[in-house]
Amino acid sequence: MHNDSLLTIGAFAARARLSPKALRLYDRLGLLTPAYVDAATGYRWYRTEQVDRARLVALLRQIDMPLERIARVVELPGPQAARALTAYWAEVEERRAVQGAVVAHLRDRLSGRRQTMYEVRTMDMAEQAVLTERHRLLADELPRWIPAALGRLERAAEECGGVAGPPYVLYHAEVGPDSDGPAEACVPVADARAAQLWIDEHRTGAVLRVEPAGRLACTRVTKAQVAYPQIGSAFDAVERWTARQGLTVAGPCREVYFTDWDAASATDEVCDVAFPVV
Repeated sequence: MHNDSLLTIGAFAARARLSPKALRLYDRLGLLTPAYVDAATGYRWYRTEQVDRARLVALLRQIDMPLERIARVVELPGPQAARALTAYWAEVEERRAVQGAVVAHLRDRLSGRRQTMYEVRTMDMAEQAVLTERHRLLADELPRWIPAALGRLERAAEECGGVAGPPYVLYHAEVGPDSDGPAEACVPVADARAAQLWIDEHRTGAVLRVEPAGRLACTRVTKAQVAYPQIGSAFDAVERWTARQGLTVAGPCREVYFTDWDAASATDEVCDVAFPVV
């Protein structure tokens, strides 16, 4: 085919600063469809006005944006595309902050250097009724399951007189890459009777139980430090402190979320890592 308004794949690749291989991939994914494909030879032709879109795709790939996400961004009007880019980069920076904390933790652990110093304290907890969900899962599932489970329980608690304290997650056994707990999401509820009636009516799998009064040994961690595996160093620090104080761990460890997770930055304190002690 000969048309002065069309470019061969080779000419278009040179103009867009992309390889023909990349163009074929973008075609398969619907990111950059040729203007014309020869039915007999399969040869691709592109319009010159497609160069800007091709360069945009290439630039977005340079910041490691996934191809399926690029496919959505390039279809948006300019201002919406800019907002989508901003949202993506905020996620990248959050992920890098978490990964940086993991690297620092692993570097200290592997080199034998003193790890992060944690300030451990005790606090008294009153008896409270809690709505709970228990689930077996691995470490990489926690970031999705915890907010979803706590969100469900908080919505239920609001129908039962309100949330009566910070939500928390209990770990009845190790949750890691190969160990599946279980973990238990817990939300204190103001009206235990109303909560039981709600459970009987909705039958979602949530249960109501009473958490006895007691004392917690705990340390406060930032949002970045909550990520696995470095949060393990906080649990270790509390256990070591407990032993030095002559106290005994009296139940499963927990993470108590005392602030708005979504509104917090990577360096904001969001969670108390704690053990019940006697």
